[in-house]
Amino acid sequence: MENARRTVITNASLVDGSGAPMRVADVAFEGDTITEVGDPGSLSTAHSTRVIDADGLLVTPGWVDVHTHYDAQATWDPWLTPSSWHGVTTVVMGNCGVGFAPAQPDRHEWLIELMEGVEDIPGSAMVEGITWEWTSFPEYLDALERRSHVIDFGTQIAHGALRAFVMGDRGAANEVATPDDIAMMSRLTEEALRAGALGFSTSRTSLHRSKSGELVPGTHAEPDELYGIADAMRRVGHGIFQFSPEHTRVPVEEWPWMQELARRSGATVSVNFNQLDDGSEVWRKTFALLDQAHKNGENIVGQIAGRSIGIIMCIEGSVHPLLAHPAYHEVAHLPFAERVVALSDPVRRQRFVDEVPTDRFYEGLVTNALKRMYLVTSANIDYEPDPSESVLALSESRNVPAMQLIVDHMLSNGGKGMIYSPFFNYMYGDLSMTYELMQHPQTRNGLSDAGAHCGAICDGGMPTFMLTHWARDRVRGPKLSLEHVVHRQTRNTAELHGLCDRGLIAPGMKADINVIDFDALGFDMPRMAYDLPASGRRLVQTAHGYTATFVSGVQTVADDSFTGELPGTLIRGPRR
Repeated sequence: MENARRTVITNASLVDGSGAPMRVADVAFEGDTITEVGDPGSLSTAHSTRVIDADGLLVTPGWVDVHTHYDAQATWDPWLTPSSWHGVTTVVMGNCGVGFAPAQPDRHEWLIELMEGVEDIPGSAMVEGITWEWTSFPEYLDALERRSHVIDFGTQIAHGALRAFVMGDRGAANEVATPDDIAMMSRLTEEALRAGALGFSTSRTSLHRSKSGELVPGTHAEPDELYGIADAMRRVGHGIFQFSPEHTRVPVEEWPWMQELARRSGATVSVNFNQLDDGSEVWRKTFALLDQAHKNGENIVGQIAGRSIGIIMCIEGSVHPLLAHPAYHEVAHLPFAERVVALSDPVRRQRFVDEVPTDRFYEGLVTNALKRMYLVTSANIDYEPDPSESVLALSESRNVPAMQLIVDHMLSNGGKGMIYSPFFNYMYGDLSMTYELMQHPQTRNGLSDAGAHCGAICDGGMPTFMLTHWARDRVRGPKLSLEHVVHRQTRNTAELHGLCDRGLIAPGMKADINVIDFDALGFDMPRMAYDLPASGRRLVQTAHGYTATFVSGVQTVADDSFTGELPGTLIRGPRR
């Protein structure tokens, strides 16, 4: 019975996650552990229950996505899509200072509205989907652990929930924490870390606001409050400090407390790293600061996205150009199908062209953004579009009003036409900045935001994009090696949270494995699904090319479809 679950993958084009060159190899695993990696034909298959011929297929570790927002979804959904559609076998949630524990019963609605505002997850879905079985953070982990899931997941304690739990309305209103408040937050953070939290997250950006427009609690927290959190990490001996900065002030205003926090806690500080299209080149200044921190022995890393941060605009979505026009306001209340019919009326369509509002909302959403709008014409969205293909450029070259192009395209395909608009990390009109970011040793890939921004962003498939774009298809600049790309989202991300048992195909490592048809790997067309509780909407984009995905040695995906197996577990603390 010892080898009852032995599986051997033969003739694999193996990229093992270490960054080492691809090689043809056989891989064997028993139960949840990789046991052997050897030359083709060197591993015995005599007592194996399964042999998979991977000739011509790519074999990698499962992807480790460290920036997701499944905090609510994990309480009701065993599948944790979109991540599990895209070869991800481990996710980390509880990012950006928003989460659901600890939570007093009278704060449930407030926490939902905070998450809805910051992460654009339908509040009605969370109201219907979450069964509140906890008050404390350890009880939240216990509730998650009682449920079955398809992939592994870990979480962090979020500053918003913690501050409101300790300080009540004072915390929610971003009032200054007292020494007693700080001591209590430190104690509860320690409690969460000892129960299995992987770290702590906060937000310091004015972009993150609740549904009612309130800043996330902790946005203006004084350094002493943050140092109290750091002291909890020092006492426990593990934990990462993740935060979203105000994008224009990272180098000057935030860096001193980041350095002190890293020094006194011994923890890694992971700061979201984005660049506004303002010509400031904050990213270059941040590079220099990251290099200096490394020389000082301070564990500070920049967490980056594998592509520009942008939105997909469609009539069913949260944001689109027609929203700013009176001709749309008049029919916005109608059900989708009736709205499309009303918008298709020739007279109304012409109003979008002839009537140009002069308010700032219209200017910001339409007039000033035309150079950043690109018509989506295929499933493999061009996330590195040429500025010569923007709506503004097309309007000028075709001598057609830009709003006519927009209306015609959005009403195509039964009103499901889409427009892509990058707004972070695209100041040069290409991904040249991202190319440099992904080669810096003090950056880590993340920011897929899987599970969040349901009405406007479809970045949960970023791990797939990393392979298709950077290692195979890029034409507007140099590619990255496949080995580098795999390393960046396996061993590199796993080690960020101390998950040293995964992200590498080697004996003794966890058997989280992808078998991929690399040549066929790609995306299906994005669509708006209404599959959240209360028929909540979300933009989804599935993948094709994942021949098999294994989590802890159990096959969860076969030819892009779920097998029905749910081997995923809650991760409690780092894995050495």
